[in-house]
Amino acid sequence: MIPFSPPYIDDDIINEVVDTLKSGWITTGPKTKLFEKEITDYCGCKSTVCVNSATIGLELVLKWFGVTAGDEVIIPAYTYCATANAVVHCGAKPVMVDINKEDFNINAEKIADAITSRTKVIIPVDIGGLPCDYDEIYNVVNQKKILFKGSTEIQKQLGRILILSDAAHSFGAKYKGIISGALSDVTVFSFHAVKNLTTSEGGAITFNLPETFDNKAICDFFTILILHGQNKDALSRKKTSGWKYDVLFNGYKANMTDVHASIGLVQLKKYKYIIERRQFIFKQYSDALSLFPRFEIPIYKNYFIESSYHLYLLRILNITENMRDSIIESIFNKGVSVNVHFQPLPMLTVFKNNGYSINDFPVSYEAYSREISLPVHMNLSDSDVSKVIDVVFKSVHEIING
Repeated sequence: MIPFSPPYIDDDIINEVVDTLKSGWITTGPKTKLFEKEITDYCGCKSTVCVNSATIGLELVLKWFGVTAGDEVIIPAYTYCATANAVVHCGAKPVMVDINKEDFNINAEKIADAITSRTKVIIPVDIGGLPCDYDEIYNVVNQKKILFKGSTEIQKQLGRILILSDAAHSFGAKYKGIISGALSDVTVFSFHAVKNLTTSEGGAITFNLPETFDNKAICDFFTILILHGQNKDALSRKKTSGWKYDVLFNGYKANMTDVHASIGLVQLKKYKYIIERRQFIFKQYSDALSLFPRFEIPIYKNYFIESSYHLYLLRILNITENMRDSIIESIFNKGVSVNVHFQPLPMLTVFKNNGYSINDFPVSYEAYSREISLPVHMNLSDSDVSKVIDVVFKSVHEIING
């Protein structure tokens, strides 16, 4: 069975983790701090703090910005539930909008229609690793400035809706020459086990706020926030007479450990190779599948954007959801694991029970109903890629032609 997305773990990663374990320093320490610096350098952002998941990263940024009950946060209907859950946990309302027809990303015109005086944040999601059209999103936000009502000092300082990128998929992607992590006010990455760059579990927040903000000071605040509000971490307290600390406010337990950072440090050193291999797999799929008119090839590179090559989101033309499901079953039966990204949020029970209906998001449903994600990972050999292509051809032909 060809697996869908196993993590990339080689001897260099294992040796780095063993080095950390032997060092006696396994929680947040020097390797986490180094990882943060290297992410900042790689992305070209102003500062970075690592956390133990992208989900908590989103939630903490929303809370820092003062999002609370009565506020609205605009998100795409087509995303994983973590995007919405972060909003709900702040007491705010997720306002869902539909996606573009040509890709899986949030539609800027729909964003404009959804903005009200209660809108505090927009969370674009770079689905599959393809960056959203950030210039268009910022144009919308600037046009709607008159509606923005800041209720906290930070909100008043920004003077507009915050753009918070859910870049769980797009580490290494580019938009108009700028690398993901520096495309919006704040960006949150995921380093979960299935991501291009993994720390097994974990994430990072990158800050790129306007010059009126001290991005380094904000990052320092988050470093305290993610460790219970304690003004000294364990590394600082290790110093002579450093045992004494204070707790400045009620914080959270959301720090990354050096064990996790060890994996990320090695993966980041090899990330150019990782991206190149994934790009090669994408091209092999596209070159072969584009010969068959029933396949809609995903956008992953053009003159102003380049994906991180995280998910190969294949769509099949003129099929129903049930046919798609039958094709997936046929592919599995032939020894290839595939997936679907994602079930739109309004199709999930928790959101249906809160009044959302998939009927309000026809483009999201149409995209979902005929989407199949093909395996893309470092353990996939050239012969595996050929097998996936062959199996997909055969399974689609089998279901469509009976």
